Amino acid sequence: MTSTSTPPGLPRFNALEEHAALAVLREACASTAWARRLTAARPYATADELFTASDAAMAELTAADLAEAMAGHPPIGRPEPGDPTSAREQRGMAGASDALRTEMLELNLAYQEKFGHVFLICATGRTGEQMRDAVKDRIGNAPEQEREIVRTELGKINRIRLARLVEEEA
Repeated sequence: MTSTSTPPGLPRFNALEEHAALAVLREACASTAWARRLTAARPYATADELFTASDAAMAELTAADLAEAMAGHPPIGRPEPGDPTSAREQRGMAGASDALRTEMLELNLAYQEKFGHVFLICATGRTGEQMRDAVKDRIGNAPEQEREIVRTELGKINRIRLARLVEEEA
C-alpha cells in the first residue's frame, strides 16, 4: 500500500461521529486543541492528508496545549500499567539494566524539575541507551528551545499513532 492510497481505517475514522473521533484522537494525543482541529478538517482523502493536518495542528499548539499533550505521556522507562501503546513505544527500555533504569529515573526527575514536564521523545525504535543520551543532551537546552524539540517529537509520535489508527482493519 502506498501512503497515498486510502487505508481501511481511514474511511471508518472519517465516518465516526464527532465525539467518537475526538475520543480516538485523544488516545493518540492528549491535546484537545489538536484533536478538535483534526476532527473539524475531516474527511481526509488520504493518510498523507491526515498527517499534514496533524503537523499543521501541532505547529499551532500553544504552550498550554503542549502541556496538555505532554501530560498524556508517562516518563520514559515507566509506561502506565495497562497502556500497551506506551509499552510498545518504549520497548527499548524493556530489557534495560537496573543501572540504566535508575539513571533514567534520575535524569527524568532532573529534566522534569528543570522544564516542569516529562521528558518527551519519540521512543519508537530507540534503545534505552539512546533515550538516556538524548535526555542528557537536551537537559542543557533553554526552555524555549526544548519546547520546540518537544513539539517536533510529539509530531513524530502523533504520526506513528495516526498511521496505526488509519491502517487498522475494522
